[in-house]
This record gives sequence, structure tokens and C-alpha cells, in this order.
Amino acid sequence: MSNEHTPLLAHGVCGLSADNANTPNAVPRKLNTFFGVIVPTVLSMFSIVLFLRTGFVVGHAGLLQGLVMLLVAYTIISLTILSICAISTNGAVQGGGAYFMISRSLGPEFGGSIGLMFFLAKVCACGVYVLGLVEALLDIFGQDPASSSVFRVLPQGYWYTVLYSSIVLLLVLMVCLVGAHIFARTSFLILLVVTISLLSIYISPLALTTPLKFLITHQGPGNQTLTYNASYTGFNGTTLKDNLAGYTVDYSTGKVMSFATVFAVMFTSCTGIMAGANMSGELKNPSAAIPKGTIIAVLYTFIVYVLLFILASSTCERTLLAQDYGFFQRINIWPPFVTIGIYCSALSAAMCSLIGASRILHALALDQLFGFPLAPAAITSSSGNPWVAVLYTWGLAQCVVFAGQLNAIAGLVTVFYLLAYAAVDLACLALEWASAPNFSFHPSFTCFTCLPVFTRPTFQVFSWHTCLLGILSCLVMMFVINPVYSSASIVLLLLLLLFLHYRSPTSSWGYISQALIFHQVRKYLLMLDVRKDHVKFWRPQVLLMVANPRSSCQLINFVNQLKKGGLFVLGHVKLGDLDTLPSDPVQQQYNFWLSLVDKLGVKAFVDLTLSPSVRQGTQHLLRITGLGGMKPNTLVLGFYDSCTPEDYFLQDPAFSHFPPVRHLESPRWLTSEEYVGIISDAIKMSKNVCLGRYFFQLQGEGMGTKMDGAARIIDVWPLNLLQPSSTSAASVDVCSLFLLQMACVLNMASRWRHARMRIFLCVEAESSDQGWVVKEETYRELLRKLRIRASIKIVPWDSVVQLYGQKQTQDPELEGLTKPAQALSEDFQSAVNRMLMEHSAEAAVRFLYLPRPPAHSSQSHKYLSQLEAVTYGLGPTLLIHGLTPVTCTEL
Repeated sequence: MSNEHTPLLAHGVCGLSADNANTPNAVPRKLNTFFGVIVPTVLSMFSIVLFLRTGFVVGHAGLLQGLVMLLVAYTIISLTILSICAISTNGAVQGGGAYFMISRSLGPEFGGSIGLMFFLAKVCACGVYVLGLVEALLDIFGQDPASSSVFRVLPQGYWYTVLYSSIVLLLVLMVCLVGAHIFARTSFLILLVVTISLLSIYISPLALTTPLKFLITHQGPGNQTLTYNASYTGFNGTTLKDNLAGYTVDYSTGKVMSFATVFAVMFTSCTGIMAGANMSGELKNPSAAIPKGTIIAVLYTFIVYVLLFILASSTCERTLLAQDYGFFQRINIWPPFVTIGIYCSALSAAMCSLIGASRILHALALDQLFGFPLAPAAITSSSGNPWVAVLYTWGLAQCVVFAGQLNAIAGLVTVFYLLAYAAVDLACLALEWASAPNFSFHPSFTCFTCLPVFTRPTFQVFSWHTCLLGILSCLVMMFVINPVYSSASIVLLLLLLLFLHYRSPTSSWGYISQALIFHQVRKYLLMLDVRKDHVKFWRPQVLLMVANPRSSCQLINFVNQLKKGGLFVLGHVKLGDLDTLPSDPVQQQYNFWLSLVDKLGVKAFVDLTLSPSVRQGTQHLLRITGLGGMKPNTLVLGFYDSCTPEDYFLQDPAFSHFPPVRHLESPRWLTSEEYVGIISDAIKMSKNVCLGRYFFQLQGEGMGTKMDGAARIIDVWPLNLLQPSSTSAASVDVCSLFLLQMACVLNMASRWRHARMRIFLCVEAESSDQGWVVKEETYRELLRKLRIRASIKIVPWDSVVQLYGQKQTQDPELEGLTKPAQALSEDFQSAVNRMLMEHSAEAAVRFLYLPRPPAHSSQSHKYLSQLEAVTYGLGPTLLIHGLTPVTCTEL
């Protein structure tokens, strides 16, 4: 099986070759569920909201709306957690956490763009936690004219806030450079400290039984000091009733709060659910640890927040909650408990975000999605710590702290996280809808032991309904919080998608888009009923047989224009017998041919076969190519002549795996009898046949060529020029109509839509019955009914017809052979060729009537020599024999 960390193949201006990539050292996995998932997740979800924004939420939104926000937020993350658990238990999860899961589920384009967005979200979150920590520091040590405390020595102001934040961020950087393992171990001690702080908050209302009065001051507009009287009442029904609803002004920003702005701040407490997933590279068993640890952590934090909301709204007046976000210190039995808890929770959340973001960036660099700009982030220390990625992350987080206010960037952080959560839900939804066997087994139990059997994924408490609901809830809340941020983030996501798409990365991860396409195509192919085919909706479905693509590229490009949205298959016969070979050589060639399709930019499938002869292989392809109602109805062959093929890929080393073109001395792979036999076989199988000659002379069919065909001419000779007796009839046969339709289809193609179409009618002008006048009127009426824009040219060919042989051989062996193949003099053939040269010399392409091949193989060489003589030196020519009715004049 391919390694899931196989670097992408380098493409584009930023591409790096796999040889130059830095191969990471194998890092031992040391962390279990508790230390690797539960502890960092709990600390990330507590962060600064637990101690510094509980009063903000309850004080501005009230208890009822606060609980509604909490319920909405935890519903969103719970739905996302179900998706995380499903994906993480469906295979081995490596470093990169959420990015790894999304990229390996949705493919490099979606995974890379969402991964970078999630990285930016973690960077912004790190800045938020640092600003929260600085806010807490200034609440204790910041200068305050109204206070006489000797500890308040730190100057306050925007630039001082940025300075303090930079110092704190530098401390976080130094810890993260040491490594994630040490932080994971010390984080348990931090969790113990935070837990003790929480217990002190819950115990304090029981110890403080008497009400307390506080005087709160803020710096208002115009340097005036605003003073508020606030109270702690203890458990009180009136206090609880007053705190049920209502919004006020935020003293830190001076703006009136609303549901959206308060929810944006409160949701930052829910952005830590992937803290454990981001440590997947250090977990002993990530597939088991991530679901279990994340669910436990989320349930624990939900209970803590609900109890805190009820406690705050029942014991503190609204003024205290709304005007002092650090009010827990005022009402604690020992205020330093809360102070230490704030510092520890904010500092650990910042470290966890910085480490998690650096791990995502490191995974992006290893996959080489963004090429050179992120290449250094793949470098690791001897212990496996991606220190360059940590430096990248620290630099961006330093930019975030210039916001200066926590509440100012909370909305942006929340929007980024909601978009990332929606992407995780989308990944799980896509896997479920794709119905792939590796992600579609539903839970079941054995009949006798009642033990669950192995399922895919192992975690089964999810469905496509939960995934879809998670996506919709994330998107709705994004636009409720801030429509501008939401729109900008989605635009950024689309730009990243386009960038990765144009770089065309190729990976061994598997693409969910391919699974979804397969699922839908199979369903619609079953609905495509051949019994319901109608001539009104006919379109060419072409099988083009290619001996060597080096000499056939112009014909391939031309047929791509001719298909008109129909099926286009490149067929190739590899000569050999599987019984005498150790393996199938055809399988090794498929990727080369698919690369050819990509290089030429044609919309074609590839079908290769192994056969003892080209004729037998072509029969196989005509029978089995396609599926259901999408099967070829037209066979296109290159012309069988003695021309020396040109090498289209002569200067392109990327296609060195294709054999060199045939030289004049080289033996042919098929004889003239076999070639004509292929034509006969196709006609017997009711397939239309086209023979293309001189298409190497056709210009302007390459992928990069821009041409509208204004200077081009399409000439159509709809009558059988090798049988003059057939041209005298006024009726039009099926083959002639097929020629007209194919020329009309070409005229609709993008590079031929402005080309002029000319139809040539050969008439015997000196004939006494004047039948050619009737023939001309018949064709004019036909073109009008068929809505074909073309000019009709009358070509007198009395002198040519006079050279047509009069003696007909009645050899019984030639029974069933068309007369032109029996008695066509060289003078007649040359005259027909001169007539074509005279009238169609300036045409870009010519459509000629292809006579039915002889019934006996002994006449194959003569048949081909006649076709070669008639078309000699004409330029790009398509000889067509049509069997299918393709025109309709009715609605």
C-alpha cells in the first residue's frame, strides 16, 4: 500500500521535487488518551473564557440566552466531534490532526486549502489567548489612578498591550521550541492548578454568605473616569431574575453587544475540540484516543460552563458581571486562586494553539502542497520537533496581537473555526455518500455472543444527517456572527482551492471526488437506456484506433473537436499472447496514455487490449469499449499508406516510453488485407467508419492554440466519386446524410464555428435529361430542412465520367464487390484526384464518401490503392462511410 505521507508530485512554479524534500525523522509516539487528548482539549476549551468571559456572556446576554448560546455552540461541536470520531476510527491517523483527516478524505485541493485555513484559525486563537492573558495581567498590575496598590506599576495603552503580548508570546515560543512532549506532561500540572481554581470558585459562594459592595472604574471617552457601583448578593432569587436577559455596552470596545458578538466571544471556548487531534503525531493510538478523549473532554467542559453560568447569574448583580470581566477574583475566598488559574489556563491554551498550528503547518510542508514557501517548515530537530514550523507560527501570531483587544478579533477566530468544522463535517458526509466499502459498513452484532463485529468506521454514532446538520449550522452561525468575515474566509478558501487545482498535485491518498463521481455515474449509466435512443439526440461516439501517439496527435485533436460532447475513446492494440507472458503488459501502459490525454488536453478515455492481431484486438474494443448506453458508434482509423510518420513528441522527454515512429524500412504491424478487414468488421457490426489522411498537415488543433476558424473552409463531397452511376440519382442515401451531419458537427466546434462549409455536387452538365438541376434543388431543400448553413457548388465532371471503365468483370470470386473496385482505370482515378485538387485546394479539411470495402480479401490492395490515388496530395481528408440515420427534420 502506498505510504499516506507520500509527497505530492511537483508541479507549477512553486513545485519542489520529491528528492529535495526533507524526510522527517521517525518520532516515537509517547502520549496516551489522558495526557495527549483529554488534558490539552480541556485546557484549550477553558482558555480565557472560563475565568475572563463568563461574566461577559451572562452580563450581556443574560442567563437564558447565555445557555442558548452554550447549547448552540456545543451542538455544533458535538456534530463535528461525531465526524471527527468517524474519520479517525476509519484508519491510521498521522501527524497533522484535522488537516490529515480532511486531506486524506477530500483530496489535496480541499485538504490543503482547509488545512491552511485551520492553521490560520489556530494562529489567531493563539493571539486571542495571549491578549486575554495580558488583559488579566493589567487587571492586577496595570496602573490605575483610583487605586493605591503598590503592585499596579505597569503602564497601560495600546502599544504597551502589544509590548506585553509580544513578551508573553516570546515566552510561549521558548516553551514550544523545547517540544510537545514536555508541554504535554507539564500541562497535566496546569490542569490540576486550573481545577483547584475552579473548585475555589464553586466553594466561595458557600463561604461568603454576606453581600459585598464594589466600586468599579473605567477610562471613558475624553479621558473621563466612569464609576460603577456593583454588588455580590450571594444566592438570591431576585439577582437570578434580573440576570435572565438584556444587552449592554462592552466597556473594552465601547460597542453595544448583540447575540452575534457575544456568541463570537463565547465560541472561542469551543475551539479546542481538535487539540487532541492536532497531537495525533505524538499519540500512541490516535484512532482510539481521539474519539474517546475528545468526547470525555467536551462533556466535562459543558458541565463546568453550565454550572458557572448558573452560579454567576445567581450571586452577582448585572453591573458586576458586565463591568468587570475578572469578577471571580473579587468574590473568591482567596483571590490568588483565580489569578493563578487565569494565567495558567490562558498560557496553556496559547501554547496548545501554537503547537497545534505548527503541527498542521509541518504536515502541509511534508505534503509539498504549497511548494517552496512552506518547504522550510518540513525541517525538524533531532527529537522530531518541527522548530521551523513553530517559528513560522510565532511570526504570524505576533501579527495578530497588534489587534490589541481580545473582543476585536474573537469574531474572526470563530468564523475560521466554524469553516474548519464545516469542512470536517463535509469530509465525513462525502465519505458516507460515496458508499465506499471502506467507509460504509453499518453496526451489526453477532447472533450468539451479542458482541459487535468489526465495522468501518469503528465509531458508528453518526449518519449523513448529523454531518449535513453540522455543515448547515456552522455556515449559518458564520454569517450570523459576521457576514463580512464569513464571505472573506470563503473567498480565501476558494482562492486556495483554485491555486492548488492549477498546480495539479497528484497524490496516492485517494480522492473523495472520484468516489462520488463513480457513485453518481454508475447510477446515471443504469438510467441511460439504449432502447430509448432517438435520432434527434444522436451524437458521435468515437473509437479512435491509435498505433503510435507520436504520429497521431493532430488526428487525436481533430477527433476531439468532432465528438460534439459524445464519447471519445483512444484505442490501442498491444500485440502479444497473455499465455506466453509473465504479466499483462497493457496494465503498465495505462498511466502513460492517461498522461498523453492530459498533455493534449482532449476529453477522451483510454482503452487498451492485448491481442495476437490488430484486427482481432479492434474487434474486441468495438464490442467491449464503453458501458451501457455509452458505447462507440463510429470507428476512426488513420490511413494506410506509405507516408513516413512525423514524431510529434520528438523534443519531449516526458514521453520517452512511447516507441519511436515507424521508418520506411520498418515492417508494418498489419497488412493491407487486415486493415480492410477491420473496416469490413466495423461495418458488419453496424459501426460508422472514418479514415483520416494527411492530418499531420492540419494546423491550429493544439491545446494552446486560439483559433475561431474564420479563415477555414470545410469541403464536403457527399457523393460516391468512385461510382459515377450513383451520383446521377436525385435521392440522398444514408451515407451522404452522415457526411453532411459530421461536417455540421465539426462546424459547431469551438475552433471551427466560424469556418465556411461548401458542398460539392458532381453533375453531368451535358446530359440531355438535365437531372443535375433536380439534384441541386433536392440538396438545397435538404440543407434548409436540416438547418445546415452551407453553399452548394456545382462541379461538371463529364470529362471525368468518360474515363470511367465500361467493361465489368463478372468473375464469380468477386461477387458482391462494388463495381468501382473492379473496373477503375488509373486515368479515371487521376482525373478524380485532379478535380478534387482543383476545387478543394484551399480547404482546411475535406469530407469524402468512403465506398464499401470489397467482400473478398484478395481485392483489399486494389481497394486501398484506389483510395490512395484519389486522395493523393489533398491535405487533411476524412473518408466516411455512414450506416446510422443521424438526421431528423421533425420536432
